[in-house]
Amino acid sequence: MLYAIVGTDIDNSLAQRQSARPEHVARLQQLQTEGRLIMAGPFPAVDSPDPGDAGFTGSLIVAEFESLDAAQAWADADPYVAAGVYDHVTVKPFKQVLPA
Repeated sequence: MLYAIVGTDIDNSLAQRQSARPEHVARLQQLQTEGRLIMAGPFPAVDSPDPGDAGFTGSLIVAEFESLDAAQAWADADPYVAAGVYDHVTVKPFKQVLPA
């Protein structure tokens, strides 16, 4: 089943994000290699694809996991969690309707 993982950043998280980003992206690339990643990306803090020093307010990951517990465990082990980037993370089952 698919799960949506939404991480909400702490204020002024850009430095922590930049530091932990290589490990964070490597985990996402592993999901992609396994054919389980549907989409992933950050929420810019301003209305721009490159927010510069404004940074980001969080991230969205939609991926396939065997269970809600497995998705939660994967999210809990994210380098952004360990680096203190996220204030909190929400994991929910997700039903993709479109594109079909």
